[in-house]
Amino acid sequence: MPDVEVSLPDRIDSEIDRLIEQGEFLNREQAVEELLSMGVSAYAPTEEEDDEEKLFTQMTDDQQDPAARQDDEGDEYTL
Repeated sequence: MPDVEVSLPDRIDSEIDRLIEQGEFLNREQAVEELLSMGVSAYAPTEEEDDEEKLFTQMTDDQQDPAARQDDEGDEYTL
């Protein structure tokens, strides 16, 4: 695993120490790794983009070809 050196503001450093003291993390290394992972995950593509694509494909899938419909109304023209 690559080593990275980061300068943090005092308030964030204190917050990490507080989380470790409260037992949220076993040690500083685990805390920094998990918190950075959570931050990077926040920038990952969201489900909303997939939902928009699904909405488009659903709309096109819901459309029916009039020639493919199976109406029991006969050959009469109806409004």
